[in-house]
Amino acid sequence: MRLADLQRKDVVSLLDGRRLGRIIDVEIDGLGNIQYLVIEPKRFFHFFTSGEETTVTFKQINKIGEDVILVEI
Repeated sequence: MRLADLQRKDVVSLLDGRRLGRIIDVEIDGLGNIQYLVIEPKRFFHFFTSGEETTVTFKQINKIGEDVILVEI
Protein backbone atom coordinates (compact mmCIF):
# COMPACT_ATOMS: atom_id res chain seq x y z
CA MET A 1 0.00 0.00 0.00
CA ARG A 2 1.29 3.45 -0.90
CA LEU A 3 1.02 6.67 1.09
CA ALA A 4 -1.30 8.06 -1.59
CA ASP A 5 -3.70 5.15 -0.91
CA LEU A 6 -3.71 5.95 2.83
CA GLN A 7 -4.32 9.66 2.17
CA ARG A 8 -7.67 8.89 0.51
CA LYS A 9 -9.06 7.23 3.66
CA ASP A 10 -10.79 8.92 6.60
CA VAL A 11 -9.17 8.37 9.99
CA VAL A 12 -11.77 7.47 12.65
CA SER A 13 -11.30 7.08 16.41
CA LEU A 14 -12.46 3.75 17.83
CA LEU A 15 -12.97 5.28 21.27
CA ASP A 16 -15.71 7.75 20.36
CA GLY A 17 -16.41 7.20 16.65
CA ARG A 18 -15.48 10.71 15.58
CA ARG A 19 -13.78 11.48 12.29
CA LEU A 20 -10.28 12.83 12.92
CA GLY A 21 -9.52 13.82 9.33
CA ARG A 22 -7.20 12.51 6.64
CA ILE A 23 -3.49 11.84 6.52
CA ILE A 24 -1.53 14.80 5.15
CA ASP A 25 2.06 13.89 6.00
CA VAL A 26 4.41 11.37 7.62
CA GLU A 27 7.38 11.80 9.94
CA ILE A 28 10.41 9.70 8.99
CA ASP A 29 13.50 9.16 11.15
CA GLY A 30 17.12 9.20 9.95
CA LEU A 31 16.98 5.47 9.14
CA GLY A 32 13.97 5.84 6.84
CA ASN A 33 11.44 4.37 9.28
CA ILE A 34 8.00 5.97 9.57
CA GLN A 35 7.61 7.37 13.08
CA TYR A 36 4.03 8.59 12.80
CA LEU A 37 1.31 9.78 10.45
CA VAL A 38 0.11 13.39 10.55
CA ILE A 39 -3.67 13.97 10.45
CA GLU A 40 -5.05 17.26 9.13
CA PRO A 41 -6.64 19.63 11.64
CA LYS A 42 -10.43 19.97 11.57
CA ARG A 43 -11.77 22.43 9.01
CA PHE A 44 -14.91 24.52 9.05
CA PHE A 45 -16.48 25.49 5.74
CA HIS A 46 -13.30 24.37 3.90
CA PHE A 47 -11.53 27.61 4.91
CA PHE A 48 -10.93 27.84 8.65
CA THR A 49 -8.88 25.30 10.59
CA SER A 50 -9.50 24.42 14.20
CA GLY A 51 -6.84 23.02 16.52
CA GLU A 52 -3.52 21.50 15.71
CA GLU A 53 -2.47 18.52 13.66
CA THR A 54 -2.92 15.11 15.26
CA THR A 55 -0.25 12.41 15.06
CA VAL A 56 -0.87 8.66 14.94
CA THR A 57 1.75 5.95 15.44
CA PHE A 58 1.44 2.54 13.82
CA LYS A 59 0.79 1.03 17.26
CA GLN A 60 -2.38 3.17 17.49
CA ILE A 61 -3.76 1.88 14.17
CA ASN A 62 -6.27 -0.88 14.80
CA LYS A 63 -7.48 -1.60 11.27
CA ILE A 64 -7.01 -0.25 7.76
CA GLY A 65 -10.18 -0.83 5.75
CA GLU A 66 -11.26 0.04 2.23
CA ASP A 67 -12.60 3.47 3.19
CA VAL A 68 -11.36 4.22 6.72
CA ILE A 69 -8.44 3.79 9.07
CA LEU A 70 -9.56 2.92 12.61
CA VAL A 71 -7.27 4.22 15.36
CA GLU A 72 -7.23 4.06 19.16
CA ILE A 73 -6.78 7.69 20.21
